Amino acid sequence: MEDMTDLIVLTDDEGNEVEVEVVTRLEIEDVEYFIVSPVESDEEEPVFTALKVVYDEEGNEFFETVDDDVEIAMIEEAYSVIFDEDGLN
Repeated sequence: MEDMTDLIVLTDDEGNEVEVEVVTRLEIEDVEYFIVSPVESDEEEPVFTALKVVYDEEGNEFFETVDDDVEIAMIEEAYSVIFDEDGLN
């Protein structure tokens, strides 16, 4: 059976590469978000991060960490609705 897990490598603020698993992708109000979790973590519980897809002036795509509490609440609500509908939650 083929592994269908999407993995991407991100570079943190200190220049370190971090491999993360894409848990899901969401589109909310025409904005695309990725929910990711580090492949390797020292934490006992899973750690999830919300990333927003943004574009620079040249149209290059990159990720921005979502820090706004209102935006995070909106993402959490959309995530829970999707997984409740799929019977996964």
